[in-house]
Amino acid sequence: MTHAVVPSENLRTVGPASADGLEGVVAAHTLLSDVDGELGRLVLGGHDVERLALGHGYEDALALFLDGALPDEARRASLRRGLGRARARAFDVGAASDAVRRAPDAMSALRVALSSITFEARSHEEEVLAIAGATAVALAAHGRARLQLAPIAPEVERSHAHDLLAMLEPDAPLLDARAGALDSYLVTVSDHGLNASTFTARIVASTGASLVASVVAAIGALEGPLHGGAPGPVLDMLDAIGSPENAEAWLDAELAAGRRIMGMGHRIYRVRDPRAAVLEKAIERLCHEGLASTRLALARAVEQAARAALRERYPARTLDTNVEFYTAVLLDAVGLSRTCFTATFALGRVIGWCAHVREQRSVGRLVRPRSIYVGPAAA
Repeated sequence: MTHAVVPSENLRTVGPASADGLEGVVAAHTLLSDVDGELGRLVLGGHDVERLALGHGYEDALALFLDGALPDEARRASLRRGLGRARARAFDVGAASDAVRRAPDAMSALRVALSSITFEARSHEEEVLAIAGATAVALAAHGRARLQLAPIAPEVERSHAHDLLAMLEPDAPLLDARAGALDSYLVTVSDHGLNASTFTARIVASTGASLVASVVAAIGALEGPLHGGAPGPVLDMLDAIGSPENAEAWLDAELAAGRRIMGMGHRIYRVRDPRAAVLEKAIERLCHEGLASTRLALARAVEQAARAALRERYPARTLDTNVEFYTAVLLDAVGLSRTCFTATFALGRVIGWCAHVREQRSVGRLVRPRSIYVGPAAA
């Protein structure tokens, strides 16, 4: 796979007008990901998401988006060192500053870190490494600040996932196993078509704005609960249910009250989200290391009961398991606070955003969505 982008007016509307008078869906030529909602399949850079996420780490996904191919050992080592140096630089120049640590939440901390740092990069790759490094350092520093703990400096030689966990809790047991599971998560969420945050990044990039500005805008879009903000409430649901035998009654009561079931339903997938299957398998690996076994059994029971309840109550709709369901279980198992879940999503997605920005820049045209006026006629 080469990394040449189809030279066309990339973001455009296709398909018939909708009932409300608006044009069809927005589409873009891309080499980065293919989302098949009917079959429940996600392809990242020509690789099935399950094989990629369960067999490769963050550095490999980064190489795929930078180079258009998975890396050899030398390239993987180079990116690992580059990310390590980027984390060290970010720590030194402000990504763990008082302003970052005092931010009201983890997503705000990412924006503060990126907005306040001047990246003296000479290439797209250097910019991507700088942004990825700063987001990891900021997430860890803010997470420790919530516990009234000082930030921990990064270790250059560690992998990105391992160092993030070590900067949060260096003495946590089974760090290697936890980092492997986190790697699977970060790769799984690294890109997913033209979603709201990616669309935002491409819109901003089309104006000629910097890569940092495009990523900060994407972080703002991801913060919204309709896009990236539901994994934490999945844990709240599991905590409320408590044990598998309580699942059916608890879910029936929630549906009767008109409340949503967290982690169920997706705008694109008409079947079970393929990313849920990847993360479930990653959690299974942790179970073999002695982590997450109780929570996984509960999650599987709740998922089964929720799918059945939703099919019975809404037979004409498809409301199946989405990525957030097992995201919550996995991130909890690796030791992350639920207040960090959406920011960890951003840490994985940032390399996809950066790749989309490069694609959009190659087109070189401003994206100017068209509005359709439906107000009163001029007097």
